[in-house]
Amino acid sequence: NSQPILANKSQMLGMPQFGLRDNLIKCELLKNEDAYTYIKNYSFFLGTYNVNGQNPKESLSPWLASTATPPDFYLVGFQELDLSKEAFLFNDTPKEPEWMLAVYKGLHPDAKYALVKLVRLVGIMLLFYVKAEHAAHISEMEAETVGTGVMGRMGNKGAVAIRFQFHNSDICVVNSHLAAHTEEFERRNQDFKDICRRIQFRQDDLTLPPLAIMKHNVVLWLGDLNYRISDLEVDHVKDLIAKKDFETLYNHDQLKRQMDEEVVFVGFTEGEIDFQPTYKYDTGSDQWDTSEKCRVPAWCDRILWRGKNIKQLHYQSHMTLKTSDHKPVSSLLEIGIKVVNEESYKRTFEEIVRHIDRMENDCIPSVSLSEREFFFQDVKFMQHQAKTVSVYNDGQVPCQFEFIPKLDEPTYCKPWLTANPAKGTSVDIDLEVFVNRSTAPELNSGQQQLEDILVLHLERGKDYFISVTGNYLPSCFGSSLSTLCLLREPIQDMPLETIREYTTNHRSAFTEEMRMKIVFDFWHTIVKLLTISVLQEELFQQPGLRGEFEEIRDCLDTGSLDTLPGSNHSVAEALLLFLDALPDPVIPFSFYPQCLDCCSDSSRCRQIISVLPQCHKNVFNYLIAFLQELLKHSAHNRLDVSILGRLTIHIHCLFLCTLSADLESAGQFQTQRFILHKTHSVLSEDEQNGK
Repeated sequence: NSQPILANKSQMLGMPQFGLRDNLIKCELLKNEDAYTYIKNYSFFLGTYNVNGQNPKESLSPWLASTATPPDFYLVGFQELDLSKEAFLFNDTPKEPEWMLAVYKGLHPDAKYALVKLVRLVGIMLLFYVKAEHAAHISEMEAETVGTGVMGRMGNKGAVAIRFQFHNSDICVVNSHLAAHTEEFERRNQDFKDICRRIQFRQDDLTLPPLAIMKHNVVLWLGDLNYRISDLEVDHVKDLIAKKDFETLYNHDQLKRQMDEEVVFVGFTEGEIDFQPTYKYDTGSDQWDTSEKCRVPAWCDRILWRGKNIKQLHYQSHMTLKTSDHKPVSSLLEIGIKVVNEESYKRTFEEIVRHIDRMENDCIPSVSLSEREFFFQDVKFMQHQAKTVSVYNDGQVPCQFEFIPKLDEPTYCKPWLTANPAKGTSVDIDLEVFVNRSTAPELNSGQQQLEDILVLHLERGKDYFISVTGNYLPSCFGSSLSTLCLLREPIQDMPLETIREYTTNHRSAFTEEMRMKIVFDFWHTIVKLLTISVLQEELFQQPGLRGEFEEIRDCLDTGSLDTLPGSNHSVAEALLLFLDALPDPVIPFSFYPQCLDCCSDSSRCRQIISVLPQCHKNVFNYLIAFLQELLKHSAHNRLDVSILGRLTIHIHCLFLCTLSADLESAGQFQTQRFILHKTHSVLSEDEQNGK
């Protein structure tokens, strides 16, 4: 139909005349995009500032209005906006509007700007402003956040991100705050990879799969990346800075080394650094850190980009701002944006429609699969495995496939299996197997096996069947306490029939000796923590390394317990994951109503503990003893009752009223009643969801 077209591609593609051929035409339009678009340059101001929990005390104009002409876009990121425990617990802070107002007042005075989006996770905030005349050309705006703290859930570290379409270019902007400390560069690498993997943007067309960060034409990444200067003493670093020998200093920069080795930020570019490190200063001055720790200066605050037609006009720090122990950084980028020529688009569109009409009249869809049977060997708890099936279009017309549910089944696959993408055109499909806390219990007990049949349906064509099987190695993670108490050998040495019998008939199988037995895997992990880590700072607050957790899991599951591997943080996180994966928590679900009734009476709480199943009571008492031991050394490990109490909310494994009764001997649990009500609401929601 020869109707007037719109400059916004998403609106054009939503017109009703596309019908069932919508995805096919989209694909062809993308292939021929150069035929109906041209490049036009726009200026993007990117800024990052770690404000160390301070209030805005000075004008931000020297930073935000430092360009000769007003930029078209502002993308301004903050870290450590609020360091209070209230902000960490409730994700709410009065400092958000204060800094938002300071930014608005600091924008370039020669243009009018509109706020497009604000997104915040605890202290990580991203503001997006645009010149008013460009706002109408922005569409498909989405925002996501991801925490990379303990268990990948805490928001003191992580990222916030936005994505949008400007004219015909897809743009993604990420503001991140990665793990601290000089020696933790591998954890920073892991944070970067987790952010890239976990941030998925919903598309306006809900039939399309989510968009990952790297699926955009342009990716802009800013923030306190926390990469430090390695292998140089602090005095040598300061001497190089005084000589302005930034080239020598940059050769020792951790981010440069990791990028050179293609470990992180592959395909990204960073401009030349010709300014002194932006961290760490005494607050309110330009003087390097004079505290007892005397931090080595470092370029923690960075701005990088990925994509074509991008030119950096400046990259600099702003030394006049002294509010924080960091200095703000800015980069002005000139980015070539794809703009639609309406007449060219109309001609291209009509040619594509005529071509598809001819093909549809000639043929029906057909594909061939590279394989139809897949076997996953030795699948383990929380260890990802993937295999690829290639879908080749061997017909003469474009085709659309989709995995569909089998008869009387709600989803197209078992919960431990994912096909990515689940719909599309000719493509490589990743079949991913991942066993987590929700799927491990039935696999451990043998009630479920790694067996499934996927039905790949071809639109206007036939169905194809893909067989997925594998063998799962049982794990103490996801096994019940009662089952683990009965095991005389490592779980992976036990016959599956025996594990199934213990799971279904554990009450009758108990002997008196077993009733007094504490779960050995749990006990061994606690002992490891108790003996070597009671003085460890930030225990249960710093995440462990993925590889070390896998070693700890294998050690527990195979009985190689002479030397439990991993750092203190990795062992601590393994303990949390163990508790989180229990099918029935330490305080069983059936006891929750009683716990709610006696939340303010510690003696009644102790009565409830006394009637718990013996193995649950043993674990509870041992865990409480361990937590009390940690609190005895709070002057060294900086843990308090509030931190440990909040931690139990996140793992849903210890009911807080009973926990508080035993912790009161080591510290006053002042927030007991409030957290209790929070937990009650969580439990009520879980019951509604049938958990």
